[in-house]
Amino acid sequence: MLRRFLKELTEFRRSKIQRCFQSVRENLRVLPECVSLCPVKAHFTFLLALIFSLLALPGRAEPTTVPHTESGKAKVMVIPVHGEINWPTLYIVRSGLKDAIDQGIKTVVLDINTPGGAGDVTFEILKALDKYPGLTISYVDNEAGSAGALICAGTDEIHFAPDAVIGAAAPVLSGGQDLGETMRLKVVSFINAKVRAVTEGRGYRGEVLAAMIDKDKELKIDDEVIKEKGSLLSLTATEAMKTYGNPPETLLGAGISNNLAELLDQKFGHGNWTSTQLEITWSKELASFLQKITPVLLGLGLLLLFIEFKTPGFGIFGISGSVLIGVFFFAQFNAGLSGHEPALFFAIGVILLLVELFFLPGTAVCAILGVALMLGSLIWSMTDIWPQQLIALAPETFLWPLINVATGVLLAVVIFLLMLKFLPHQGPWGGMVLQAAVKGEPVHYIHPVDVEHPLVGKAGVAVTSLFPSGQVEVEGQRYEAKLAFGYADVGTPVIIKKQGEFSLVVEVMS
Repeated sequence: MLRRFLKELTEFRRSKIQRCFQSVRENLRVLPECVSLCPVKAHFTFLLALIFSLLALPGRAEPTTVPHTESGKAKVMVIPVHGEINWPTLYIVRSGLKDAIDQGIKTVVLDINTPGGAGDVTFEILKALDKYPGLTISYVDNEAGSAGALICAGTDEIHFAPDAVIGAAAPVLSGGQDLGETMRLKVVSFINAKVRAVTEGRGYRGEVLAAMIDKDKELKIDDEVIKEKGSLLSLTATEAMKTYGNPPETLLGAGISNNLAELLDQKFGHGNWTSTQLEITWSKELASFLQKITPVLLGLGLLLLFIEFKTPGFGIFGISGSVLIGVFFFAQFNAGLSGHEPALFFAIGVILLLVELFFLPGTAVCAILGVALMLGSLIWSMTDIWPQQLIALAPETFLWPLINVATGVLLAVVIFLLMLKFLPHQGPWGGMVLQAAVKGEPVHYIHPVDVEHPLVGKAGVAVTSLFPSGQVEVEGQRYEAKLAFGYADVGTPVIIKKQGEFSLVVEVMS
């Protein structure tokens, strides 16, 4: 039953989720007018509105042409791989492949024109290609050098423009310098193993790529030496299409076409296809940077939201924390890791936590569920989940998400402890409620005793907002206190009703 649930969950279409969020955002525009008289509702309504607004920022790359849906026509997703291969390249390829699955597109074409790039990114792209269940085609438009040749090797078919070249895939340092001999032998051996894994059963492709990677590799077919030792193999479109063996088989290519339209005409018939083309947008570049500071975004965002719960109203801490958490989800979405769903579950977790604080204090059930949903959604958002595929319940699937969340929480705790130690008593911070919440005047804590506390029945005043917990002042001294129900602003008169387990239970004086 669990497997069935996970399968059904991963088959949700992102378009449906987006329509849901659009409806929610429309409703949130009206809600503030309805809750203007209720500060509690206004508090978390504004929080949710801000999160949902951030989700409306530019997301995955938008199609430049809308695919038609005429029956009988093949639908094709065209994903550009242009310029240097880097992390934004991975994000656009991964997003495009997942969108193709969502839209039921059975063919993906990588439009390749690249001199190469980062090896670690290349291997991640190869992993993504392996997860796509449809037909993958590389179209080498001008150049597929180095890492570009390896990406071509991971697709089902390789097509060329008439003047295209492919090859010279030897590994080098990030600055372009050659590797030392020992390191070169290790790296070449590793890359060759990767190439064999992705080219097995694809004709001469494995041998050809090995000759492009290793200068000491001789490529010889049918007694014809195609490449001697001492140089790297590069091929023109014509050379890649040359046939060898019996029966004849092309060396590397599947066809030569003047352009993508001609390739698709040859593949599916003239006018018998429609295409959607993706582009790398600024959001991918931004997501590349944000991925590097994920624990910082999480730590600061969670810390600011926690401080907001300890201060009255909805101020700079709540807004800043919501923005940082929204930026975090924005980064994961644009990295092609998740849809909008994790952010929705995070918002539900926030609602449950606020319900516990405002309406059901002391029950703990809503708080536990809320915190679990919030932390779980953070891990979910960083997990590489593919549409219509069961989640691989393996340690490596959740390792980095767990590390990032744990690092973020640890960072939040460390910064909070430093604030407790070094927060100044005077100056601009002195007048802020934060100081009262985390430092401030001495606070008397109530501990369980067998006799009733002598303050029961006496009047006091709230010196921090009660959400429902906070601090009250009675006879010139501060005490931890909480309301049995509801919310109270700073300065609200209260009366001590009884002694709780670790704080006074108070009631607003009528």
